[in-house]
Amino acid sequence: MNKFKFYFILSITTLSLFSCSKNNDPAEVTPLRDFAVQYATDITDIEEYLKTYYIEDVSADADTKITKIPEGGTQASIWSFKDNANFPKLLSRNVELHDITYKVYYLVLREGTGTAPCNVDGVFASYKGDYLEQVVASNVTSLAATAFEEVKYPQQMINLFSKPRGWKEMFPQFKIGSYSANVDGTITYQNFGAGVMFIPSGLAYYASGNGSVPAYAPIVVSFKLYEIQRLDHEFNIASGALTPDGIKSYQEDLDGDGYVWTAGELPAGAVNPDDSDGDGIPDFLDVDDDGDGFGTKSEITDANGVLIPFESIPSCDGNTTNPDRVKRHLVKCN
Repeated sequence: MNKFKFYFILSITTLSLFSCSKNNDPAEVTPLRDFAVQYATDITDIEEYLKTYYIEDVSADADTKITKIPEGGTQASIWSFKDNANFPKLLSRNVELHDITYKVYYLVLREGTGTAPCNVDGVFASYKGDYLEQVVASNVTSLAATAFEEVKYPQQMINLFSKPRGWKEMFPQFKIGSYSANVDGTITYQNFGAGVMFIPSGLAYYASGNGSVPAYAPIVVSFKLYEIQRLDHEFNIASGALTPDGIKSYQEDLDGDGYVWTAGELPAGAVNPDDSDGDGIPDFLDVDDDGDGFGTKSEITDANGVLIPFESIPSCDGNTTNPDRVKRHLVKCN
């Protein structure tokens, strides 16, 4: 009996050691795909999608439902709206990143009538996302769209700063509308921007995927833009705390193009037009925009310790209506 126990324990120990040895083997790492090669695949799939799918109801107020055109069908494809003079119209925007130029298509069902968000604002929006992939069934390969997320009745703002690059590029191309309060406490939105964005994986989730979205999948997101929230993103690297400087991030868009970017979101070697002191931290994240050793917040605080409203901060000549006033807190006045 003792001999049996010995061999039993020996076999278990040997098996454990073998298992540990296998677990300690170096993990196989799959290298990232080349961005240009993957983009070539993505844009082919996206354009196939645009030419073979249609929107059942193109009204901007309707819930967008995109369906594959059946064989022999006569429905107008999304591609048929390309460069339309009127809505709906399929447009595109070029994005320079990863040493290539991405072409990002977007369908405008309605532009909206109010204010457009900056790419780092909060947006109150409903949306539905699908991902695209080539699937094989009965030895036939075809493009399929699979739903991965839907927010029909939003409950909170979406911080665009935390979203994929494609979202940041597309939302500023639309505007909010108006709204009215109902007697039952609900809100009705009118004339809001509504559209669909078709995002290559390099501007979406790329190799990491996201939830049910597989790696290297282009995504299609239909949305309605109801409202925006101006945010202030300064982050104190030393303390690790969010320390807003009192100037909203969209107001630190120095070149006025509607976008502010971090260094990693710009083409290689590009100079950030929204980084006043050239320290690699764009003004919308920099607690000391002009690099003079004094925080921006202290420089726009009056003698009573109250922040001066952005619109009231004078330029060096004392003019509060100067169109260049966005830069007046960035330089010392002599």
